[in-house]
Amino acid sequence: MIHYTAETFTPGEQDVLRRYVTNLRQPVFALVNLPEVVKGALFARYSRTHKTLRRLLLDEFVDDLDISGDETIDATVGVERAEQLYQRVFVEYGDDSVAQLGAVHLACEQASNLLTKILERGRLMSYLEQSTRYLAYDERVQGRYRYHRPPGVMTSSAGTRYIGDVDHMFDAYGDMVRRMTAWLTDHHDASPSVAGAGGDLARRRAIRAQAFDAARGLLPAASLSNVGIFGSGQAYEALLLRMRAHPLPEARSYAQLMLTELRKVIPSFLRRVDQPDRGIVWSDYLETNRIAMDEFTAELFADETPGPVPEVVLTDWDPVGEDKMLAAMLFPYTDLPETQITARVREMTEAQRLELVQRYVGERTNRRHRPSRALERIDYRFDVLGDYGSFRDLQRHRLLTIEWQPLGPRHGYAVPSLVDAVGGGEAYDEVMELSTELYNALVEAAGPLEASYAVAMAYRVRYSMQFNAREAMHLIELRSQPQGHTDYRRIVTEMYRQIAEVAGHRAVAAMLSHVDLSQGVLGRLGAEEATVRRRSAEPA
Repeated sequence: MIHYTAETFTPGEQDVLRRYVTNLRQPVFALVNLPEVVKGALFARYSRTHKTLRRLLLDEFVDDLDISGDETIDATVGVERAEQLYQRVFVEYGDDSVAQLGAVHLACEQASNLLTKILERGRLMSYLEQSTRYLAYDERVQGRYRYHRPPGVMTSSAGTRYIGDVDHMFDAYGDMVRRMTAWLTDHHDASPSVAGAGGDLARRRAIRAQAFDAARGLLPAASLSNVGIFGSGQAYEALLLRMRAHPLPEARSYAQLMLTELRKVIPSFLRRVDQPDRGIVWSDYLETNRIAMDEFTAELFADETPGPVPEVVLTDWDPVGEDKMLAAMLFPYTDLPETQITARVREMTEAQRLELVQRYVGERTNRRHRPSRALERIDYRFDVLGDYGSFRDLQRHRLLTIEWQPLGPRHGYAVPSLVDAVGGGEAYDEVMELSTELYNALVEAAGPLEASYAVAMAYRVRYSMQFNAREAMHLIELRSQPQGHTDYRRIVTEMYRQIAEVAGHRAVAAMLSHVDLSQGVLGRLGAEEATVRRRSAEPA
């Protein structure tokens, strides 16, 4: 059985919480009886605080709510009346789409960084995950570092070693953060563009974020995170069916916690999940297919090992994709069939093609101004071999297809340049060696799947990403901004280069006018300065 740390609340706090959360002790719970704007604000705050969602609600939100009408509500007892209502709706309409009409804000806490990627796989859901950039991960809770202790590992011959080695990885992370903070403080003056204490505050925040960014590679995949999820009943059903079929024990166990809480809010939408002839047979189908593919692939590639490849490779694109995109730009503005439009596009001069793109894209004064769906006519597929830390960030993009391979130390690891600058290279390498040795020990003791918990986030994982040009505009422009992590900035700017130079789609690349190729150590400084200026302009 997986152990989760239970929170403690005063009797008065419990009385308040019972109105708004579906339980007081488990790491999974749903939010109810709160305005949508409050639930959204809670999740937005979630990613930048060590506080649990229940504590955050008590400390920062309850005082602003009118709770006088909620005094007799107890959300922990379930919603029998709601179940009766929705069951009648299902019977009357008999349509799966009805399950799209009810949605839940679900807090998922104390999830490992293997589990978070499983939770965040679905496209039709919204996620907000606790950040490694704004929070120190070496703070202890009830005397213990925050990482997952899988029962299969803890009861194995390597259980004691697992605790000692992972504790050492967290110790090294804390030491590295302090070393980097001191070095960055010595090498960077207060912000010149924000006067007084505000400039120093912006600098300190930027330094803190940079230190956390560079040190996060030392953290193991077992590190715990909190994830806020918002989704429809239909989306939760699909997620739970996948989780119940997943080979990771943590995922299957957590799926039951989620199902229990979701049934207190949208019970009828999840009625099929554990029915033998519906959800169970569906999960069995997924599991059977996975096992069959594991066996087939292992036999097919039994004698092969990974060859050397660059970090980012554009593996597939349409050589005439730009012609198709230009035709799609024209399509809504004429009554001609697409074949006729495409034929005319092929006859256009370079000047005409350029003018068409300029008129369609318009004047993009910021990166949030994106043209319409013609850009969805082109797809790009990339093979990426990047560190697990940056993969965690890129995996959360949903309007694309992403698949990843098991996490292990076989592909080596990335060392941030800042680590070498502060003289921390040797200490960094020692943690990577420790991680590899622990992984190998866990493979023997508990199997390769749970051995992945020991792998430091600096180690590389291979994944494929396929997306259209419109998603490329969003993803590459967003992730190339100076305040982004240097590792994923490098990955997406290389994608940008290959779209232009390898695919030869220079018209597409030209539309990505807000890609930022600049370099700098304190990349978050500009964002922190802007935050200070905004706050100083707010009325008291």
